[in-house]
Amino acid sequence: MPFLGQDWRSPGQSWVKTADGWTRFLDEKSGGFVGDISSFCKKDDHNKENLFNSINYDVAAKKRKKDLLNNKAKTQYFHQEKWIYVHKGSTKERHGYCTLGEAFNRLDFSSAILDSRRFNYVVRLLELIAKSQLTSLSGIAQKNYMNILEKVVQKVLEDQQNIRLIRELLQTLYTSLCTLVQRVGKSVLVGNINMWVHRMESILHWQQQLNNIQITRPAFKGTTFTDLPLCLQLNIMQRLSDGRDLVSLGQAAPDLQVLSEDRLLWKKLCQYHFTDRQIRKRLILSDKGQLDWKKMYFKLIRCYPRKEQYGDTLQLCRHCHILSWKGTDHPCTANNPETCSTSLSPQEFINLFRF
Repeated sequence: MPFLGQDWRSPGQSWVKTADGWTRFLDEKSGGFVGDISSFCKKDDHNKENLFNSINYDVAAKKRKKDLLNNKAKTQYFHQEKWIYVHKGSTKERHGYCTLGEAFNRLDFSSAILDSRRFNYVVRLLELIAKSQLTSLSGIAQKNYMNILEKVVQKVLEDQQNIRLIRELLQTLYTSLCTLVQRVGKSVLVGNINMWVHRMESILHWQQQLNNIQITRPAFKGTTFTDLPLCLQLNIMQRLSDGRDLVSLGQAAPDLQVLSEDRLLWKKLCQYHFTDRQIRKRLILSDKGQLDWKKMYFKLIRCYPRKEQYGDTLQLCRHCHILSWKGTDHPCTANNPETCSTSLSPQEFINLFRF
């Protein structure tokens, strides 16, 4: 069987072109030698230059290969697929199982962030991975995670939308990395510690860029939100699912401040996110003896998770064990494929790979 090493001719050998032809030699680590390398280097300057050029070429080739695999590489290493097969065990036909990192690499998340219906879903998934699942990813998956995160930040900087959402994601990731870097002796992160410190510096730089965003007032002088009838303004406000958006909207104009304090508005928001039992446990009365729904909302979100709503989600076919984005067709063998598909929340997607 031939030796599969850096030089196919024999272990540890290198070949250098001289005036007499090609000469081979072994380095000191090879445990043997063919010719005396020191005497070879004493022949003339031409041979020395040829030797050094050969060594420099090998070093340059290794460096290019290393640069391709280090943090500077922005390409994703797996081709993006429309759907993948999720298998949790080994069979005669298939060995191994699908992991969270494998699914994260193979599914098309880079294109998903460009879709407004999937953007919030991907951001929430990145946040959940940053909280508890970052160490379960492979080295390539962790690199892919940072590449997708950079694309998300660049999109927000260009569009100037979802700024608060990305701030929370970056803060969660930075807090998790601070904890993991301190435990580097336990090998909880894949890669060199300096690489992760560099990534943390990038996160701080992104946070500074988000803080420096200044949203300018558009030059359009047509009909504005405050020009609409009050019933339409309230109807639009009821479409907001985050109480912090209501507070920010109320700070835009004095008239909107009054509307943002509407009790019915906050009551519907509480009833949308929380159950009646949860609401009864956190009742707060105002000075007038009425339920203060606004204070109750912010108290409830500190105690219970809010209801998540996404325009598009990943779905799992229970019959074929196929994972894909909603609306993506796959070769399902069931009689009624539509009844076999189940939409997955970001947390359910992560739980799918916990064995």
